[in-house]
Amino acid sequence: MLVDDFFRSDFVSTLGTSWRQVTDTVMGGISQATLRYDHMDEHRCLRLTGAVRLENNGGFIQMALDLAGSGESLDASAFSGIQLLVRGNGEQYAVHLRTPDNVRPWQSYRSQFRALSNWHEIQLPFNTFTPYRISVPLDVSRLKRLGLVAIGRAFDADLAVAEVAFYN
Repeated sequence: MLVDDFFRSDFVSTLGTSWRQVTDTVMGGISQATLRYDHMDEHRCLRLTGAVRLENNGGFIQMALDLAGSGESLDASAFSGIQLLVRGNGEQYAVHLRTPDNVRPWQSYRSQFRALSNWHEIQLPFNTFTPYRISVPLDVSRLKRLGLVAIGRAFDADLAVAEVAFYN
């Protein structure tokens, strides 16, 4: 199931919801980010660049997408996980998932990947997502939000994604 192939350039996904940039400035951090459409090696993509900084209890930048309308969730239980077509600067990034069980902003379900300098496909099975600051297991029948995140250490982020999908 395709979530987005970035065919549109107005930040609206294939699902009809909009991508947005979120940084640690929402909690006092000073990380800086830019989210923009790009065209790299014949791939239309969404590209997140910026500086992840740890000062003031910061440490993240992300591109985030609500997977369903307000108050709704997406049922991904027919799928095995998330598939990405990405390119980056060799750094480690994460996918964060949220469900209605995540009532605190810092709670999520997380899986990591490395974004190499060439386009490559990554598959992240749902069973590789670990709960972060929440004891409730991931319920993929109630997904609310997906985030592609540069987090946890000071570094320069450069992550391009040309496709996001759920795979069997």
